[in-house]
Amino acid sequence: MITIKASPRLPGFNATDKDLERMIRVDHAGEHGAVQIYRGQMAVLGHTATGDTIKHMYDQEQAHLQRFDQLIAEHGVRPTVLAPVWSVAGYALGAVTALMGEKAAMACTAAVEEVIDEHYARQAASLEKDGAANAELKETIEQFRADEIQHRETAIEHGAEQAPGYRILSETIKAGCRVAIKLSERI
Repeated sequence: MITIKASPRLPGFNATDKDLERMIRVDHAGEHGAVQIYRGQMAVLGHTATGDTIKHMYDQEQAHLQRFDQLIAEHGVRPTVLAPVWSVAGYALGAVTALMGEKAAMACTAAVEEVIDEHYARQAASLEKDGAANAELKETIEQFRADEIQHRETAIEHGAEQAPGYRILSETIKAGCRVAIKLSERI
């Protein structure tokens, strides 16, 4: 588990509405992308021994997405306009890495979940400073972060680090996830 501290705030400063909108928007986009990655993986590996593991992670990501769908509606947040891009890119990433083999699919999962763990850790640390003001969102993020950490651990247990070209595959996927996060916060 990664521990990240948020930048300091002045006393009495809480996350602004814009900060919360960005958090909800980017997390919604991320969960949408994760669902698509697992859909792509299931299309290729759903019938294999790894299929049940992928389906379990998919089901959790689908529950995360449903919760962020609710938060989008409750807070009147505009979803990212890049959702169609993330839908295609996520599915393609899942399917292509699955076509490379079960270990490559797990390497994809491990890389994505590592970046999401870092991302959720930053958000939780930021919301910690708000106290009760945004406790519900912080609790949601922490719950989902725990699932993402478990997904990464599961991927490692299933041989992610033994995938051919693991390091370059992992670093490439992580870089892509970080770009997607930055873009989805604003666009």
